[in-house]
Amino acid sequence: MNIIYYISNITIPIILVIILMHGYIKNVDIFDAFISGAYDGLKTTASILPSLIRLITAVGIFRSSGTMDFLCKIVSPISRLTGFPSALVPMSITKMFSSSAATGMLLDIFKTYGPDSFYGISASIIMSST
Repeated sequence: MNIIYYISNITIPIILVIILMHGYIKNVDIFDAFISGAYDGLKTTASILPSLIRLITAVGIFRSSGTMDFLCKIVSPISRLTGFPSALVPMSITKMFSSSAATGMLLDIFKTYGPDSFYGISASIIMSST
C-alpha cells in the first residue's frame, strides 16, 4: 500500500518534467505556450461565467420559491409506490436542470446520511447517470 502512496506523490512532478523536456526537445517557448493557454482559459471562463451565474440564480429561485417542494409533493406518492427514497426526489428533479446544483444537493445528502448509506450510494448512482 505504501508504494501507491509514493507513486501518487511523484506522479505530478514527473508529468511536469516530461512536459518541460518535451517542449525543450521540440524547441517550443514553454513560457509563451503557458501564457497563451492561460489566456485562452480565461477567455473561456469569461464567456461561460454569465450563463453559469444565470443558471445558479435560476436554480436558487426554483428552490426558494417553493416550486421544488410542490413538485416533490406531486412525485412523492409515485416514489412511495416504487420504493424510491423520498429524500432523493429533490436531487433527481434538480439534476434535470443543473448538474452542479444537484452536486450541491448530493453533498447535503452525504452530510445528512453519509456517503456509504443507502441514500448516499443511491444518490451517487443517480449523479453518475445521464
